[in-house]
Amino acid sequence: MVVGGAVADCLSKCGTSFIARSSSSSFYGIGLSLSLNSNLPCTIRPCRAVGLCVASLITNSDSFEVGRLIGSYGFMNVTSYSGLQSGMGMDYAVSEDIGSFKVQDIGEGNVTIRLYEGRVAQGPRKGTRVIFKVYPGKQVGGSEADMMAANELNAHASLQSSPKDFCKHIQTLLGGFETKTGEQWLAFRDNGKYSAADYAKITSEKMAKVVAGGEQRMWNPFEQDQTIKRRRYFVIRLLHGAMRGLAYMHDNDRLHQSLGPASVVLNTVVEKDAAYLVPQLRDLAFSVDIRYSQLEDRPNILSEGLWRRASVAGASSPLERRAFGIADDIFEAGLLFAYLAFIPFCQAGVMDSLSLRRLLENTFQLDLQAAREQCLVVTTVGGQLQKL
Repeated sequence: MVVGGAVADCLSKCGTSFIARSSSSSFYGIGLSLSLNSNLPCTIRPCRAVGLCVASLITNSDSFEVGRLIGSYGFMNVTSYSGLQSGMGMDYAVSEDIGSFKVQDIGEGNVTIRLYEGRVAQGPRKGTRVIFKVYPGKQVGGSEADMMAANELNAHASLQSSPKDFCKHIQTLLGGFETKTGEQWLAFRDNGKYSAADYAKITSEKMAKVVAGGEQRMWNPFEQDQTIKRRRYFVIRLLHGAMRGLAYMHDNDRLHQSLGPASVVLNTVVEKDAAYLVPQLRDLAFSVDIRYSQLEDRPNILSEGLWRRASVAGASSPLERRAFGIADDIFEAGLLFAYLAFIPFCQAGVMDSLSLRRLLENTFQLDLQAAREQCLVVTTVGGQLQKL
């Protein structure tokens, strides 16, 4: 494992605001299963209007050409907070209950999303490459699948309502339609097929090859130093873009609620091309509208877990619930930061996202300073052992 000064340096650049939250529940993509299927034969009709979507995003299927299936992924629900016991005062309850992060409840969702290549066939954007995200119809995915598709469409419609001010760090939705079988097809501009999780996997596998068979001894120290510097710069650029995208969402009254390494799409994973890296947030199926008018309404099934945890934490007024929701997103952003500060600098298999989460929540009890000090100790000891 070559963590070294890279992790300690990355951690030293981060404040402690993301550990102010006392609970977490989020959804992470569980990976792509590649396939090379041929074009999709299907009869398609225009989509029904959904909720508050702007008309320009409800497009006709004839506007697109569908290419090959490139992958599929699902979601898993990670819940690591057991809740406060009734009757406890808030100050006492939070400080005491932080020590009870003993078990994580992990469940796989029922909705599997397919991804296809394609392009725009008509209109001013003709020829533009797109990635189709296909939600199964109600018969296959149940009502949850329809709700996720409608919620993602609404979220992008809201965020893209001012094209001049739209943030480049959020994936762009070009249109959507529905098939006769009830499938919801959302067409996103193709700005890259890799995710931050893919990048971390690629780099950690490279680290494993370098260390294997004593190759580390033969690695030029200057080359090693340059590689770590390039990787650190790439990771910082990646995090900077992802955080700008999240800040834009919060400024426009939207929570992400699905932030993780699989939810950040990259246009390149080549570290030498870091100057051209444009990270974009995707997977807004669980996004939550936090306008005050919406906070007073009854929550839907996709957000009820968030507001239940907010209520347990004592957030009752719209202002408190909104603040809790933003803190919840920032907490997940902190876990994303930790993931990218460790995984790309480690050998493959040494650390994974769930183990890292348990380490921070259970072992260090969300104490970032303690985690930083431990990284410095490991770095110092590792350097001394290398000298010996």
